[in-house]
Amino acid sequence: MKENAASRVVYILLLFLNASLLNGQSPPGKPKIIKCRSPGKETFTCWWEPGADGGLPTNYTLTYHKEGETLIHECPDYKTGGPNTCYFSKKHTSIWKIYIITVNAINQMGVSSSDPLYVDVTYIVEPEPPANLTLELKHPEDRKPYLWIRWFPPTLTDIKSGWFMIQYEIRLKPEKATDWEIHFAAKQTQLKIFSLYPGQKYLVQVRCKPDHGYWSEWSPESSIQIPNDFPVKDTTMWIFVAVLSAVICLIMVWAVALKGYSMMTCILPPVPGPKIKGFDIHLLEISQPSRLVSMF
Repeated sequence: MKENAASRVVYILLLFLNASLLNGQSPPGKPKIIKCRSPGKETFTCWWEPGADGGLPTNYTLTYHKEGETLIHECPDYKTGGPNTCYFSKKHTSIWKIYIITVNAINQMGVSSSDPLYVDVTYIVEPEPPANLTLELKHPEDRKPYLWIRWFPPTLTDIKSGWFMIQYEIRLKPEKATDWEIHFAAKQTQLKIFSLYPGQKYLVQVRCKPDHGYWSEWSPESSIQIPNDFPVKDTTMWIFVAVLSAVICLIMVWAVALKGYSMMTCILPPVPGPKIKGFDIHLLEISQPSRLVSMF
C-alpha cells in the first residue's frame, strides 16, 4: 500500500511539472549581484539584478555570513535602498570583516542563487558628490583677477572622525567646448583659476575620492559668465619663453660651430715634444748625414 501511495505522489508531481513546462513555467533564472557601495564606511547597500521569473511570481532574499562564521543572516532592510536592494545600517556594518553575500530567487518551480560576492566595507567606499559648489570672480587690487571655486565635503561622509581622507578633482570648460580642463585639488576645498577666456560662460563640476574606494559621481553643474573685460588667458608668457629658448639654442650652436677648433684646442691642447736642457736638436739634424758617411 505504501509503495502504491508513493508512486501516486510521484506520478502527480510529474503531471504537475509537465503541465507547468507546457505553460511556459520554469524555475527562476539566476540573479546577479551588481555591486555594493558604502558612502562612508558606516553603512552600505547592495544591488542585484533579477533573472527570468520563469512565468511565476518570484521572491528574492539576500543572505550573508561573515568570514570565519557559520551563522547565516538575512538582509536587515529591503526598503531603504529601493527595489532589488539590501541596506545595512550601522548596527549591521562592520569594517575589516569580509561579508559573503548571496541573492536567492524562489518560485513554485524551484530555487536559483547568485554567485557569492565577497565584500570588505573598507574597499567599497564611494562617497556622495561634494556639496554647495560655489563660483565667484575675484578682482584683487594688487593681483590678477581669478575664478574662486569652493565646495563642502559630501554630507554623508564623516571625515572629521579621521576614518579616511578625501581628495578632490575639479573640471571646467566653456559651455560650447567639448573637452574638460581637469584640476586636482588634493585635500583642499577651494581652488583659484587664473586662466580663463573672456566673454565665455563656464561650466564647473567637482567630485571626490577616499583613500580607499572609488570616485564619486560628478556634482551637478554650476556655471558663471566671464565678463568681456576679463584678462585674456595668459599664453603670451609661454610663447615668449619658447621663442627666447629657441634663440639661445641657435646662438649656442652657432658659437660652437664657429669656434669649434679653438674650443677643441682648449679642451685637448697638443702634447709638447721632449726637450733636454742644453741640447740643440738642429745640431743633431745637421750632424746625422756626416756620421753616416764616416761609418761607411
